[in-house]
Amino acid sequence: MNLSKRQQLLAFAAIAALAVLLGDRLIFSPLLAAWKDRATRIATLQRSVNQGNLLLDRENSIRSRWTTMRTNTLAPEVSKAENQTLSAFDRWSQESRIGINSIKPQWRRYDQEYATLECRVDAFGSLPALTRFLYDIETSPMALKIDSVEITSRDDRGDQLTLGLHISGLQLNPADIP
Repeated sequence: MNLSKRQQLLAFAAIAALAVLLGDRLIFSPLLAAWKDRATRIATLQRSVNQGNLLLDRENSIRSRWTTMRTNTLAPEVSKAENQTLSAFDRWSQESRIGINSIKPQWRRYDQEYATLECRVDAFGSLPALTRFLYDIETSPMALKIDSVEITSRDDRGDQLTLGLHISGLQLNPADIP
């Protein structure tokens, strides 16, 4: 079978187009996808390494902060922890000149490693006195966190306010809680 030059050229072009198509589908596209996956993986690993290096650079400050936090948690004994918290509330209320109506402590144990002492505190006083009380709690080195704050007025002018707080205190390695 003798093909004309035009037919040979068309057959050659068809074979070349088929080869290019197969090359794209079987070689180029998978290589491009693998290259993009590899580049994404490398970028993720570089971010992880950079974050690790930043943590290593800040190791001393993180460790000292953790040590400070661990030493300022509530005492492991239930009675000591409650006494520590209640005496702190008494001290803060005297310094800020507010009155405390009630403190209702309740223990919550989450696992063997930590527990929280959750307190509902109801107090009253003027706005400057209540803000001073809240400031004293927040700036205290004790492991206390204010979960919620409710302030309501006791009179028409707003001179006397009522404060409702929900506070959590952290206790690491707690003794048995009844």
